[in-house]
Amino acid sequence: MGETRKRGRKPKTPASTTEAMDFQYTAAAAAQNDAVTAQNDVFIAANDAVSTATANNDANNPPPARRGRGRPRKSGAGHTEDTEPHVAASPERRPYQNGGVVVEPPPQPVAKWESIAARVVPAMDAVVKVFCVHTEPNYSLPWQRKRQYSSSSSGFIIGGKRVLTNAHSVEHYTQVKLKKRGSDTKYLATVLAIGTECDIAMLTVSDDEFWEGVSPVEFGDLPALQDAVTVVGYPIGGDTISVTSGVVSRIEILSYVHGSTELLGLQIDAAINSGNSGGPAFNDKGKCVGIAFQSLKHEDVENIGYVIPTPVIMHFIQDYEKNGAYTGFPILGVEWQKMENPDLRLAMGMKPDQKGVRIRRIEPTAAESHLLKPSDIILSFDGVKVANDGTVPFRHGERIGFSYLVSQKYTGDTALVKVLRDSEIVAHDIKLATHKRLIPAHTNGKPPSYYIIAGFVFTAVTVPYLRSEYGKDYEFDAPVKLLDKHLHAMAESTDEQLVVVSQVLVADINIGYEEIVNTQVLAFNGKLVKNLRSLAHMVENCNDEYLRFELEYQQIVVLQTKAAKAATLDILTTHCISSAMSDDLKT
Repeated sequence: MGETRKRGRKPKTPASTTEAMDFQYTAAAAAQNDAVTAQNDVFIAANDAVSTATANNDANNPPPARRGRGRPRKSGAGHTEDTEPHVAASPERRPYQNGGVVVEPPPQPVAKWESIAARVVPAMDAVVKVFCVHTEPNYSLPWQRKRQYSSSSSGFIIGGKRVLTNAHSVEHYTQVKLKKRGSDTKYLATVLAIGTECDIAMLTVSDDEFWEGVSPVEFGDLPALQDAVTVVGYPIGGDTISVTSGVVSRIEILSYVHGSTELLGLQIDAAINSGNSGGPAFNDKGKCVGIAFQSLKHEDVENIGYVIPTPVIMHFIQDYEKNGAYTGFPILGVEWQKMENPDLRLAMGMKPDQKGVRIRRIEPTAAESHLLKPSDIILSFDGVKVANDGTVPFRHGERIGFSYLVSQKYTGDTALVKVLRDSEIVAHDIKLATHKRLIPAHTNGKPPSYYIIAGFVFTAVTVPYLRSEYGKDYEFDAPVKLLDKHLHAMAESTDEQLVVVSQVLVADINIGYEEIVNTQVLAFNGKLVKNLRSLAHMVENCNDEYLRFELEYQQIVVLQTKAAKAATLDILTTHCISSAMSDDLKT
């Protein structure tokens, strides 16, 4: 399977390779142009001879027109290759005053993408280059941060003195600066909101000079298949603005790699490279129809890029304007099964004219989890009927997953859900909320939590932690039990966490326990461990003679209480750790 990756410009690029490729292309093109020019000179000389002979003929009996050969003339923009199919026009004959005729070439057609580019040009001034310095937390050593690094990406100006870009372009930001097209000044920016799920971030600049002479980008409607799109940004390979064109090739629910969620997305065949992230995609009217954010890299595919469409963008903007902050995309809180098998539908009591999907599991943390039950058949969502494959009508000739209807709602909204239960139709007003995962996909910019006692480093498992421990292929290399909980386990409460012994900082007091790594903590002194805060509180206030930790695989760790607490200070000093617990656990 191809791997879908988010796009962000890397700090270093192999400039020499790019320059060599450009030089080779330029030399070949120059040689070709020389050859074509020489050939055209021959044709011009021949045409001059024909014109001279024609002038001596009778004006009432003109000779047949000669068919032009050779390279056609360039249009005003210098390109004629990408034109729509057309019928070649005949040369126009205009009589001389002395009875002769002169042959004039027909007007050359304007390339389709040139007309699109002409309409996009005014909006290109609103596209900016985003410079960001990142300082990422070290999830494996949570008391420190990694070395800072820099990146560049794209963004664009919208109404209200705001700028949109990708969330992954400013993730773990320390400083963000913006530079306008044609300017040599970088302006400090402030991050207003980061939408992790939808991979969109909103910025602003306090300096009024930044907003002078620039018109904000206008948003267009969701494009149709085969509609032309132009992606504008600052990708790898140069410092100036870049324009690539293509068409919309697919519209469906996509997997957002950075957000670890599924939302509506556009697939286009325009090139989206490192640094294009956050740049706008314009339609043929010069209006923005999306934000470039990721592409598919695989040996069997070429030029497959993905764009965040306007419905998702407007949801993000309106969510921020409504709540003063980003609250996220809500979910229904259920896992469902397709009902395409006719025997399954009969067994569930469905009539021939009824369609829907079966609820397999319900999130315990869902706001209205008590209203729905397993094996309920979802027939409709807000009056829109759900098919047996979980899709709903989208546009003419198109269908889309019914999760699209849910994603159009806002956190706290209600939706009318009709279900079939025991062969009877039941309607519920379901309150929608954001997803609470046992293993969160993101930490929302917060540093990781940790607690240290007697050299045992306890932390809560998150996806960034798994990626830090096992690399980008953590879904293959992480322990099976952690992966099972990551993919299938559901949180029983909103504050539940998966607490593990991350590592053991070797000391005399923990002899024999050194090989315990990434093992879940189930209980402490007979009490279940709900989250990291509860574990730290129980250990700090323990007056028993021993500290007894019950781990998975029936392992136990026993330490003498007074000796463990006394040894902790020496271990922290040895490893230059300022505190035995993260700041969020101290409050």
